[in-house]
Amino acid sequence: MAANCSRPVVAAVSLTVLPSKERPIAIRPSRNGWKRAVVLGIVQLLIIAHVIQWWIQGTTLAPIEPSESMETLKHGVVTVGFIFFALALASTAVLGRWFCGWGCHVVMLQDLCGWMMRKLGVRPKPFRSRLLVYLPLALALYMFAWPVVYRLAVAPFVEPDLRWPGWSIELTTQDFWRTFPGVAVAVPFLLICGFACVYFLGSKGYCTYGCPYGGFFAPLDELAVGRIRVTSDCEHCGHCTAVCTSNVRVHEEVRDYGMVVDPGCMKCMDCVSVCPNDALYYGFGSPAFRKDSVARGPIAIEPASRPRKVYDLSWGEEIWLSILAVVTLLAVRGVYDAVPLLFASGIAGCMTFLAWKSWRLLRDPNVRFHAWQLRLHGRWRSGGVAWLAGTAVALALVAHAGVVNASFALAERADRQVTMPAQAVFGENALEPSPAMAADARRAIELYRRAGFVGDGGIGLLSTWQARIDLRVAWLQAVLRDLAGAEATLRRSIERHGSTEAAEAGLARLLISQRREEEAVTLHRRLVETRPQWGALRDEAIAYLESEGRFAEAIELARVGAAAAPDDLRALRRLSLVLIERGEDDLAVEEGIALVDRTLEIAPNNPFAHRAKALGFGRLERFEEAVAEMRLAIELEPGDWRLRQSLGELLMGIGRDDEATRELDEAARLREAPESR
Repeated sequence: MAANCSRPVVAAVSLTVLPSKERPIAIRPSRNGWKRAVVLGIVQLLIIAHVIQWWIQGTTLAPIEPSESMETLKHGVVTVGFIFFALALASTAVLGRWFCGWGCHVVMLQDLCGWMMRKLGVRPKPFRSRLLVYLPLALALYMFAWPVVYRLAVAPFVEPDLRWPGWSIELTTQDFWRTFPGVAVAVPFLLICGFACVYFLGSKGYCTYGCPYGGFFAPLDELAVGRIRVTSDCEHCGHCTAVCTSNVRVHEEVRDYGMVVDPGCMKCMDCVSVCPNDALYYGFGSPAFRKDSVARGPIAIEPASRPRKVYDLSWGEEIWLSILAVVTLLAVRGVYDAVPLLFASGIAGCMTFLAWKSWRLLRDPNVRFHAWQLRLHGRWRSGGVAWLAGTAVALALVAHAGVVNASFALAERADRQVTMPAQAVFGENALEPSPAMAADARRAIELYRRAGFVGDGGIGLLSTWQARIDLRVAWLQAVLRDLAGAEATLRRSIERHGSTEAAEAGLARLLISQRREEEAVTLHRRLVETRPQWGALRDEAIAYLESEGRFAEAIELARVGAAAAPDDLRALRRLSLVLIERGEDDLAVEEGIALVDRTLEIAPNNPFAHRAKALGFGRLERFEEAVAEMRLAIELEPGDWRLRQSLGELLMGIGRDDEATRELDEAARLREAPESR
């Protein structure tokens, strides 16, 4: 009785609901979403059409990809990607961050994933961090600023012989896919940087925490005069914020500043299209970096009264999670030759979120993720246990990748200390390495094997770089004079991981070094017939026969190569040169000259083709024609001392000593010029 009396009495109280004068306006879907979807779809179709055109024609416009700018910054090669990226950055500084929203296929992927999730009842919540948002900028500086800093400020001390090659332009390519990963990488990239980043980090999660291009677009947006702006008709209903897929607090920013100042705004225009009062518009005016010094919004509040940004992480969590993100990035980037930088940044972002949520799961009594209750009132739910287990597995995989990657990096470092030239390893008078170099070679072999595939005795989980490892191990074994072991390594690699030009060429060199020349010649002939695209191996095989004085066989092998690849310019040039230099009679030399003319029809204005013709005319004792061809070659490449040298020697041989002296002196001057070194 007393117990019952001690309980509080709970009574139901009826509250009066005051009628609303106006019915709330439902948030309508964006009228701009389908337009942007169409534009992004067209961009994707153009990318596909670009690839198809390359497959059909073999030559196409070089990739329109911002990462191609690295080639420009490192080697002075102006690419289509550099021109495109420069224009995108310049337009962003004026119009704002429009390209991400209207031209990026990864944004299209994220939007598609977000749309699918919403259809399934999942609304990704944005993950808000103070420090991780700077990861894209750090990556951008590494990709695009560090090469310039290295060349100007570091290389003079560590690589004094590194010289600027000069500017050149390369707008087309025959190897379109050279810098792109294959399907085995593309599919996981789409899953991680599309679905996983959106699911864990929120819509545009990869743009916020992983994309290095966004690292430049975001700060440039601060300078842009083109922005989302507001009129006095705004009632701050919040519809704009509700539909924004870039996680921007639109209604607060236009209230406080009269414009959207968040650099994450991608000018999707969704907010403009849903405003019930048509109060939002895209217009020109003051840039974001002047937001505190210009007139504020129509009903602005004082800076001290503005709501503070809310972040998910404490400062302690910010620091250790940022360290985890960087460590994860370094651990997985480049591992197995399968994880490019952009993929690694997406993995780092997702790994950071998993670790943070796991930490909160261990610390807080109530934790949920989307619709999943992971922990409630201190009691673990099955979802929470699964989450911790999944995070532990992910961390273990990252740690394992780090060990593999570190082993490979240390192997390469030791490998670089082995500086024996190939002729000292495979030549007739092969040399023994110094004790220090031999120790480096053995250490490199040990580390390479540790980083190798588990099926080949290593600890790696994938075999994608095993052929590359085997090639380096075989070379180091050859340096240590273990030729039989090197041969066994290459044969096993070819059998297990496929034939490559480098592996087969190395095998042929090892056979020659072991005095098994006929086996090497047989191997060369088979590969020239079956792998006509391997031009370097074909040239090496022909050069070997020439060095042995087997000129007829060299010519025959060159004919086999040209027959196997009739449209291959390199094969035609090799055949023409070997006929001119090694042909036994005038008919062979004339055939070589005719082939040179054919190569000039395909690729005119080649000075060395004219030099080859001059050599042929010289063998036929048609000296005036030879001199004319050499002068034509010099007109095409006046700064090449080798051409002057050849002309001088030709003139000397036919008794025109005064002209010869002038040409030889000019050749010496050009050879000593700094730009020729």
